[in-house]
Formats: sequence, C-alpha cells, structure tokens
Amino acid sequence: MIAVLTMPWVSWAQDFTPAEQNNLTAAQNNAVRSAKNYLDMSGFSRAGLIQQLSSDAGDGYSVSDATIAVDSLTVDWNENAVRSAKQYLEMSGFSCKGLIQQLSSSAGEKYTVSQATYGARQAGACGEK
Repeated sequence: MIAVLTMPWVSWAQDFTPAEQNNLTAAQNNAVRSAKNYLDMSGFSRAGLIQQLSSDAGDGYSVSDATIAVDSLTVDWNENAVRSAKQYLEMSGFSCKGLIQQLSSSAGEKYTVSQATYGARQAGACGEK
C-alpha cells in the first residue's frame, strides 16, 4: 500500500512495510515515527531534528538511529526553513540578517546558511521573495 502525505514542508511517498521487512531496527522505526510527528508540528532542520531525536531532553534515541531515521524520509528542508522563519516572525521582529543567523546558528535552528537564507527571504524578512 502506498500512502501519500502532502504538506508544503514535508513531502514523502513511501511504501509502509512491516518493520521486519524495511531493514530498520525497532528503534529506528520508532525514531522515524517520532521524526514524522515532529515535522507535523513544526519546522525542523535536518541537524535540529536529529538533535531533538537523540538528545536526553528529547527522545533519547542514539545519534545513529536518529540519523538513519531522518535520512530515511524525503523532506524539503528549504520549506521547513520557511516554516521556521514564519514561526520566528510571528513571535518577534527580526532583521533579514538576524533571522538568517538564528536559523543557521548551531545555537539556533541549525539550518544550512543556504536553507536559512531561503527561509528568511520566502518568509518576507528580507524584503524579497
């Protein structure tokens, strides 16, 4: 059975096969489910999602299991950056440069500079889309 989920920030069409047939461990399958839940709630960068899944304050999966889980999904990280940028702009005012720094900082959202720039521009923080 093919399930298709369409959201602008996450896009995947995957065969959902039983865990014993998809070559992922039980922990990795659980991490995939957790990752999908996080992506349903908020914008995440690849690095930010791996950190959320693997941190003690998050889900506590191993970094390896979290990485495999995140990399098993097809995610539009640029659109997640737009979503994160819009969430920041709803909370507070940011300059274009400040928002890009927040989105790309290792202490912030951990997007690549390219993804952060795209997100800030598409969210309207830079005066252009």
